[in-house]
Amino acid sequence: PRAAARAPASRAGSRARGAEPFVEVGWDEALDLVAGELARVRAQHGMRSVFGGSYGWGGAGRFHHAQSQLHRFLNTLGGFTSSRDSYSLGASHVLLPHVVGDADAVLRAASSWPTVIENTELIVAFGGIPEKNVYVTPGGVTRHSAPVALRALAGRGVRAALVSPLRTDLPEDIRARWYPVVPGSDTALMLALAHTLLTEGLHDRAFLERCTSGFGTFAAYLRGEADGAAKDAEWAAPLCEIPAADIRALARDMARSRTLVTVTWSLQRTPYGEQPVWAGLALAAMLGQIGLPGGGFGHGYGSMGDVGDNGPRLRLPTLPQGTNPVPDFIPCARIADLLLHPGEEFDYDGARYTYPDIRLVHWAGGNPFHHHQDLGRLRRAFGRPDTVIVHEPHWTATARHADIVLPATTGQEREDIGGGRRDTHLIAMRRALAPVGEARDDYAVFSALAERLATVREFTRGRTAREWLRHLYEEWRADGPAGAEGASPSARCVPDFDAFWAAGEVRLPEGPTHFTLFDAFRADPVAHPLPTPSGRIELASDTVADFGYDDCPGHPVWREPEEWPGGEAAERHPLHLIANQPESRLHSQLDVGAVSRAAKVAGREPVWLHPDDAAARGIRDGDVVRLFNDRGACLAGAVLTDAVRPRVVRLATGAWFDPLPPATAGAQAHDDPPLCVHGNPNVLTADVPASRLSQGCAGQHALVQAERWSGEAPPVTVHAPPRMVRAERRGDGGGPAPRGSEDHEPRRPAAQHVPRHPANSTEGSPR
Repeated sequence: PRAAARAPASRAGSRARGAEPFVEVGWDEALDLVAGELARVRAQHGMRSVFGGSYGWGGAGRFHHAQSQLHRFLNTLGGFTSSRDSYSLGASHVLLPHVVGDADAVLRAASSWPTVIENTELIVAFGGIPEKNVYVTPGGVTRHSAPVALRALAGRGVRAALVSPLRTDLPEDIRARWYPVVPGSDTALMLALAHTLLTEGLHDRAFLERCTSGFGTFAAYLRGEADGAAKDAEWAAPLCEIPAADIRALARDMARSRTLVTVTWSLQRTPYGEQPVWAGLALAAMLGQIGLPGGGFGHGYGSMGDVGDNGPRLRLPTLPQGTNPVPDFIPCARIADLLLHPGEEFDYDGARYTYPDIRLVHWAGGNPFHHHQDLGRLRRAFGRPDTVIVHEPHWTATARHADIVLPATTGQEREDIGGGRRDTHLIAMRRALAPVGEARDDYAVFSALAERLATVREFTRGRTAREWLRHLYEEWRADGPAGAEGASPSARCVPDFDAFWAAGEVRLPEGPTHFTLFDAFRADPVAHPLPTPSGRIELASDTVADFGYDDCPGHPVWREPEEWPGGEAAERHPLHLIANQPESRLHSQLDVGAVSRAAKVAGREPVWLHPDDAAARGIRDGDVVRLFNDRGACLAGAVLTDAVRPRVVRLATGAWFDPLPPATAGAQAHDDPPLCVHGNPNVLTADVPASRLSQGCAGQHALVQAERWSGEAPPVTVHAPPRMVRAERRGDGGGPAPRGSEDHEPRRPAAQHVPRHPANSTEGSPR
């Protein structure tokens, strides 16, 4: 694609990151500059002042996994400030250990699809089971089992209750009733369903007594004993806009059926995102079907391809990252807070921490300008560190906000070992084409930097990339994958590396086809207790209650979000935006590619509007629409559909951030709320945490207004590289290039080793 980064490049000025041209430099010069900055920051500020980014889907290969490469390299220098949890599951990762003892017990061991297909009578799908998400798994997918399972559910006639503002969140051929809830009201509906079970005596008292802790506290909340508000169907109906009679009818149907309660990952990416997960578990527990085939609780069906998969659970051959001696960390969605507020304290999972002063950001394999919220704020945050270094195959917005961009190869341009969670095969990823331009593998880049910083032996262990592949594979083979968890006794021997590489793949041992979440625990809670304080499912947690967080107390509760229909914020911005995952790409990957671009409308990301909302604003199919709130605005292409409930708009994430440049007539200053001409919804979403407990991402929803764009819309420019300038490089051939004119000097002395070139040089083009 034209937006490929083909040669090392340096920002050609010292004003605002993201608004300046670049100049191409040689690899020796670029590596010297990066090594010099790392050495300077380490000497002057310590390695806690280096943030090791690389959050994201860096590629399918296990060895060239960008995060592993970066973290291993920084650990040889003395560590780095790290991040933990994920944007996808930040709230759940922190909450679930308090409720069931282990997040992976729910997220990685969901009841298998064959079990669900054969035993489930009713699926109550909060957030649905969107098929568009199930074709991907970290590391790749060889056998796509989830789409086949969804077809089987339809063929068997399994009933479903789709609880979502979007009708498309469940395949059309599944026998379903659509409950088009107000976005963010799922917890209120869950509580009302639970209240009906409680007051009509439909809850399983024996299961609650034997397998849960804290039900009395939760039941008192449902009755409204403390706040005077019973969480009944009449209470919930105006919140979720589902009739009270329908709520009660659904609860009764759930009680008389073998019912699977599922919650998509998307529901916890909102303010108070812990609550729908906790309330969903409590609802399933009241039904008493947790641990029964086809019943109970699931979290992530339709969110990822491996949830419900019955492939083997095997360790994959991965690159060791070493030990990070720096204790500082952030919950990953707090990156802007980290950069903007050094020294500020934050709560997290019962403890209090402090943001370190980050002077250097080293990012590889991710694109925070895709997955983070309030991009105007993130742009300001990226302007604060002394130095930003980015490894990237393409000119993403993150690369455009860097000081030094090092062009990295893609998975097609290198050798690697491919394998995903619960996948059926390990793949020999042979190189398909030569690197584009001057792109290099991250391993080659870090090896060269380690040589300059005297840690090359520790980083490489004297191995080439191919030698690492052989070493990791043979080490994995020696550990005995055939005997790993989930493998069948008849698994055949695994071939050696040469045979594997020649064959191109190795089939992994088969896993069991049928398994049920928490079946052993249900059968005997004493012999198989959960790793919680009570050994049972904690419907109320004394531990969480003792933290004293008003936004996440010790049991499931309803909290009305600040941006909520009918609230003060909705007076000016009455439409509820859902920023979910796209159909035409994985997150933002290959948004410049043909498949993603073919899905655009008017060259921009499509936005779904209900026909009534569009008519009230004079918007027609195919129009360019401006979506806006106080944080920013974006342009999108209108798609009118009744598959979205009224007063809701849907704009998927992943359109590369393309802000209108300040030099454009009518554009605002660089630090003002941005206008993204390409349709990135994260100019609109708020950079706030789910709660003080998890500090998780809450970027799924926002309130906005929409209007038809009049006149000619600004062009989308992100598909082409940024403006390049040429500058004469003097010196000994390997050192820093000279700085440009006085008005392009660095803003702070700490950046003196970063190259600054005159911005008024002759404009050039990338190699």
